[in-house]
Amino acid sequence: MLAVDTNVLVYAHRREVLEHCEAANVVRDLAQGTAPWAIPWPCLYEFFSVVTNTRIWKQNASEPRQAVEQIEAWIASPSLCLLGETQEFWLVLKSFLTRSRVRGPVAHDARIAALCVAHGVEALLSRDRDFALFPELTVSNPLD
Repeated sequence: MLAVDTNVLVYAHRREVLEHCEAANVVRDLAQGTAPWAIPWPCLYEFFSVVTNTRIWKQNASEPRQAVEQIEAWIASPSLCLLGETQEFWLVLKSFLTRSRVRGPVAHDARIAALCVAHGVEALLSRDRDFALFPELTVSNPLD
C-alpha cells in the first residue's frame, strides 16, 4: 500500500504550483484505482492548514469549504485507508523520536513515518527529505 504525504496532496489541490498536473494525476490514479492506498490523518490536518493559510497563498488561499470538499473527495475513494494510531504506534514513534537528529518540527515527520510503518505501508509518496531519518520507511518522490 502506498501512502501520500501532505506536500503531494497540496500540489494536487493547488492549480498554480508547477507540480500540480503531475501530483493531481498521481492522486487521481490512486483514488480511482482498486489497489489500497493511504493518507495519514495528520497529513489531512496539515493539508487543510497549508492550503487555507493566507501567509502562504496571500489573497488566493483556499477557502475552508474548498479544502474540506477536497478532503471529502479523497475520503470518498473506496480504496483509501486513513492511517491513525494503533496499539503498536507508540513503540515505533518512541524509537523514531529518540534519534539524535529528531527535534522540533521533525517530530511531525516522525509521527507520519511511525504511522506508515505501524500500518505496513510499502512506500510514502513525498518530496520531504526529512523522512530519510527513518530508513524503516521507503520514501518515493512521485514528481521526479
